Amino acid sequence: MKHIEKGVSLRYAPRDFLRDLNADNASTGLVAGILGLSVGVVHISAGTAAGLDSSFIMIWVISYLMINGLFGLVMPAYYRLPLPMANSIPGALMFAAVIPVVGLEAALGASLIAGAITLIAGLTGVMGIVMRLIPMPIVMGMVGGMLLSFGLNMVRPLESAIVPASIMILAFFISARLFRKVPPLIVAMLAGIIYLTATGVDLSGITATIRFPEFIVPEFTLGAFLTYGLPLAIILVGMETPAGVGLVKGMGYKEVPANAITAVGGLGTMVSSFFNLHSTCIAAPMTGICASPEAGIHDKRWVAAVIAGAIFVVAAPFYGYVVSLLEATPRYFITIVAGLALMRVITSSMAIAFSGKKHEIGALFAFLIAASGIQILGIGATFWALVLGVMVSAIFETKDFEFVFNREVAKSG
Repeated sequence: MKHIEKGVSLRYAPRDFLRDLNADNASTGLVAGILGLSVGVVHISAGTAAGLDSSFIMIWVISYLMINGLFGLVMPAYYRLPLPMANSIPGALMFAAVIPVVGLEAALGASLIAGAITLIAGLTGVMGIVMRLIPMPIVMGMVGGMLLSFGLNMVRPLESAIVPASIMILAFFISARLFRKVPPLIVAMLAGIIYLTATGVDLSGITATIRFPEFIVPEFTLGAFLTYGLPLAIILVGMETPAGVGLVKGMGYKEVPANAITAVGGLGTMVSSFFNLHSTCIAAPMTGICASPEAGIHDKRWVAAVIAGAIFVVAAPFYGYVVSLLEATPRYFITIVAGLALMRVITSSMAIAFSGKKHEIGALFAFLIAASGIQILGIGATFWALVLGVMVSAIFETKDFEFVFNREVAKSG
């Protein structure tokens, strides 16, 4: 346990939460929570496409929210950092695809092993060393490429829904300029809601259901591990943690518990495998929102992550109702709000990546690969953005790596 970074404490977390709560971190926490809820639709789409039973798909999403919401309450409260927890989207797509091939229990057994590997990576301090060895410009190039789609999705509605998109975006910028004490995200959301109400959005199809996570016993097969478990472990260690840690560091937090984030993600993944869920990890897009300047004072942004976790836990049993509500809301509403929330994170990541000092070519390749969304050997673009970004930089910007490796090895020794 010596490699796990020490946090503040959970003892006074409720008191400190109330002390630090304000309109800025509450609004960004709400946006992050809504974004996380909307991700459940990805699970539903992937599960449906794979031919999975609708009852299982709903339990899968409910477990995603409940379990990750609980971990998402503990992590930011203990470290007083914006560290919201969710699950791996690439892992979710693989999970849905592999179940018809190897069976649900075997897929969950592979998740359990992947979680154990991830936990060991965190406990042994491997993740902290890896994060120190990867140059920050390359990490932030990857982050910028990963978040680029959120910015593009924010402006795309200007083509097909120009009136509501213009109203929401203009409301954000005007309020940021004229009403400094009112979070512009809240103003943008209210403007969108008023427009939807005025134009008569149909809410008649909304239905309410209540369900909770269900226990299941995983099974272990070598085929399932090689097909799904090993790639999932690589994604959790090599993609999800670096993306989340990079976002937090990019927002000016010098000390980020990379080992603890990895270990908790591994532990959460092991717990998840007993409840029809494939993984737990830091939630990169939600982290970008909770850690952004939109969340207000630097030392109080952790509250936004706690609020996002609380939204997960409260909404989980009623997710059938949430899905109906999201389906009744035009897709542009969520994409615009998420894009506005992440806008300053995107600009910060690009500024760090392309400052012109070091690793500029590697950062560019990391940005392009992450933005492309390519998959190689079933592993997502953000992992390859880091690997290939470092390789390109090592070849063409060798001098930028001078003494780095030896220094970090000395530290670890």
